[in-house]
Amino acid sequence: MGAVKDDFLQFERPLLERGEIVVGLDEVGRGALAGPLTVGAVVLSSLREPPEGLNDSKLLSRRRREDLQIPLREWCDDWSLGSVSAREIDEWGIRVAQAVASTRALQGLRVAPTYALVDGPINFLAVGSLRLELADAPPALCFADLACSAIVKGDRRSATIAAASVLAKVARDGVMVALHEEWTHYGWSTNKGYGAPEHLAALRRYGPVTHHRCSWNLPEMAPAGAETKIS
Repeated sequence: MGAVKDDFLQFERPLLERGEIVVGLDEVGRGALAGPLTVGAVVLSSLREPPEGLNDSKLLSRRRREDLQIPLREWCDDWSLGSVSAREIDEWGIRVAQAVASTRALQGLRVAPTYALVDGPINFLAVGSLRLELADAPPALCFADLACSAIVKGDRRSATIAAASVLAKVARDGVMVALHEEWTHYGWSTNKGYGAPEHLAALRRYGPVTHHRCSWNLPEMAPAGAETKIS
């Protein structure tokens, strides 16, 4: 079932009524073995009902997510996407990389938000304490002080977070389909870089490529001459 529309603005409503400019943030690709992590940012400055059928992107069909693209862009005051590459995830770790992707999404906005709603149990805009002395240091997290509420299952409870999840997923899925054209063995057009059986089998047979997160626990390559079926 989709979210109840009257409840889908329960977090945005009191903020908007007191004059805040709200941005909802959500990420896609956090648990993938390959490809970018992408964060969507959706801004709302006045109270208005979201498009019919909006929900957590994971609960929507591909066709429904794509059909929502134009209605969502017309509904919100502004939107943007920010991504980090597999190499950046390997270098900085997933939590700092997610904060960087969120920062990039916010930097792409024309309308400056005054309050953020983020999906999950922690404010991933502010992970400065996790920044280590790295060879390739991450950029400054310049929105760490933005007022923020972290909402568990926010993509099912907040309209702006759900909208961010849909816009980010459609964009990232498009990236993975494009990468599949060059790296067909891994099945990215269907598994989108997650640990599906055909992806794991291809990793064992061919090993990782530049778009894999090599710091993660990837399957080891099979011994030379071993036969590994790729579905």
